[in-house]
Amino acid sequence: MADAILILNAGSSSLKFAVFAADDPPQPLLRGQIDGLSNGPCFRAVDTAGTLIDEQSWGSGSRLHHSGAVGFVFDWMRAGALSSTRVVAVGHRVVHGGDRFDQPVLIDERVLAQLEEMIPLAPLHQPHGLAAIEEVSRSARGVPQVACFDTAFHRTQPAVAQAVAIPRAYSQRGIRRYGFHGLSYEYIASTLPGIDRAAAAGRTNVAHLGNGASLCAMQAGRSVATTMGFSALDGLVMGTRCGSIDPGVILYLMQNKGLSASEVERILYEESGLLGVSGISSDMRELTASEDPRAREAIDLFVYRAAREMGSMAGALGGLDAVVFTGGIGENAPAIRGAICEASRWLSVTIDAAANSRGGPRISEPAARLNVWVVPTNEELVMARHTVALFKRRD
Repeated sequence: MADAILILNAGSSSLKFAVFAADDPPQPLLRGQIDGLSNGPCFRAVDTAGTLIDEQSWGSGSRLHHSGAVGFVFDWMRAGALSSTRVVAVGHRVVHGGDRFDQPVLIDERVLAQLEEMIPLAPLHQPHGLAAIEEVSRSARGVPQVACFDTAFHRTQPAVAQAVAIPRAYSQRGIRRYGFHGLSYEYIASTLPGIDRAAAAGRTNVAHLGNGASLCAMQAGRSVATTMGFSALDGLVMGTRCGSIDPGVILYLMQNKGLSASEVERILYEESGLLGVSGISSDMRELTASEDPRAREAIDLFVYRAAREMGSMAGALGGLDAVVFTGGIGENAPAIRGAICEASRWLSVTIDAAANSRGGPRISEPAARLNVWVVPTNEELVMARHTVALFKRRD
């Protein structure tokens, strides 16, 4: 039986998974996803060439919690294309590692208890990752599990970039800027030397734009600053999240409109962003296809905030040598990339319209002072690398 590594990425309403041969470096075998866990789940799996292997759906009104989705993946693997493989380790994306974890770790009862303590730091993300971990313990008893943290990549930031200007008594208890999307940024940092050696060694803004969105300022592949902070709410406009907001708005909603903390949390995490501004959808594809002026307003705000923060990240770097777009929007929405770059021309960001329409990988003008790239991210591969490394040296 061949040994395999299973990678699980539990989102708010989805479960992504990927299977790798347990080699060093790990070799991809297949990947898949279950979307719509809370209403009408749909399963889809493809091989390394993107060819469909299997798909299933549960129908509208059906629910499949994260634990049920993980159990389904294990049953599907054992009965299908991977029946001749043995899962020897499982790697998980865990959104928050707090100030305790700056690198991936093997999960034991102590680590699990510490991760549970961090649920208040990422209330809409952390519980799903923990549910996946607990289900693996039931479905594959005794198989080693590895936690890979979205916050860890940003621990290289200087102390001033992580600080929050509140009384020291609170900052000493863990209230600080953590940053997220670290696994995506780690992948870009690892692959950039093979794409643009000067950018990899220099000052690069990486834009991870998707339903969740952020920017990261990298100096020689290390995080210097990022737009997300204490929580995954901060920074850019996102699909349903507000991004940066005056704390006074929150106080006003609670003190003058009578909203509870849980009601404000729901608004900021689930009802704001592109969805809240447009009143139509959180999906950029639907908004760009819409003729409703509210859709245009949402897109314009998304672009404005991304371009404004592009300048902020360049300021943290003391200049700019390259820009990289990644994530669902960053990789697949040339109009959005083009608009952000047009608004960033003062930073010498200029692109070739035809190259941008093709999706790159290089979309900057041939004679541009700095290169602009489109690089598909691969968080699952990063997690597989860490999982294999920890699995092989666990004894």
